[in-house]
Amino acid sequence: MSRGFVKESDQEELPIIPPRAPLPAGETNYVTPEGYRALEAEREQLEAEKAALSSDNEDERRRAATVIDGKLALLQQRIVSARIVDPAGQPPEEVRFGAYVKLRQGGSKSVQEFRIVGVDEANVKEGKISFTAPIARAVTGRWVGETADFHLGSEVRKLEVLEIRY
Repeated sequence: MSRGFVKESDQEELPIIPPRAPLPAGETNYVTPEGYRALEAEREQLEAEKAALSSDNEDERRRAATVIDGKLALLQQRIVSARIVDPAGQPPEEVRFGAYVKLRQGGSKSVQEFRIVGVDEANVKEGKISFTAPIARAVTGRWVGETADFHLGSEVRKLEVLEIRY
């Protein structure tokens, strides 16, 4: 049908639904038990938001409900695909999923600490990095005292594992 026969009110733009953190194709969606609980809490919060939508303006309500439904669909995919890994079951002497890791770069005196978590749990400000992050991949499988090569563009940095905790 020609655009000339469509009412202006019918030409509203589709709402933008923000994507979730990327999970590489073919990668298992590992999550910690805390991460899984956070996903479930997020679902409950979105369902509560949808139930509380105001019916004052039907167009705004419909757009808001569409965004929430889109977020819920993406979230449900993550919940269904989640594989919970309990860090307590990991080998304590080796860097694995769920580990808190202390590292030193090269001969530097500065120490870096982070926890390896699922993609939806990652938050740099909280010291949590995704297991898919290059630095996490570089140190996974290492033991205290071992070094790993961390490729940063054309530069290769040596990372020394100082401490592993679960």
